[in-house]
Amino acid sequence: MTCNIGTADRIIRVLAGLGLLSLLVLLDGNARWLGLIGLVPLLTAAVRFCPLYTVLGIRT
Repeated sequence: MTCNIGTADRIIRVLAGLGLLSLLVLLDGNARWLGLIGLVPLLTAAVRFCPLYTVLGIRT
């Protein structure tokens, strides 16, 4: 598994992931669970690999 996420992309993914995770605290009802989507950018930033980038042929 080759790294295909650069430093700037990684920082953006961490910030976006944390922002989405904050929805767990900020929203009420069932909509708050949308914040769990924030785990995806955090995970891809942690492993520095994005499967979608591989399909699209993108390397940052």
